[in-house]
Formats: sequence, C-alpha cells, structure tokens
Amino acid sequence: MTIWVNEQIDPTGILQACIACQNEEAAKDCHEQWKQKLATDKTTIGWEAKIRTVDSWDDVPVNALKLSF
Repeated sequence: MTIWVNEQIDPTGILQACIACQNEEAAKDCHEQWKQKLATDKTTIGWEAKIRTVDSWDDVPVNALKLSF
C-alpha cells in the first residue's frame, strides 16, 4: 500500500498542515495547489510544501487529515 502525504511546513520547520490519502492523482493535485498558494501569498514566505510516500498509516503524522480515497 502506498500512502501519499502532503505537508505544509512553516519557516521554523514546524508541520502546520498535513493531508494523506492513497489516491496519487488527488495527492499530486493537492500538492500543486499548495505550492501555487504558497508561491503567491506574501504571508507564506519561507513556507514549504512537501509530498512524500509512506507504506503504512502508522507513518502518517498524527495531526494529518486522512482521506480514504
């Protein structure tokens, strides 16, 4: 099983938002939207949008929104 994890990390390195799902297309779409938003919003200077995969729901950050599609 592959789980896609999207993360928004603030300039201090703290995870501020996380969405995880098993649908690769939805995950990549979410990631692109986050990247665009962070790139155009001056209040998000220094923020990062990251995407990664994990093999288990146990490896997803606890505070993540976990989508079942």
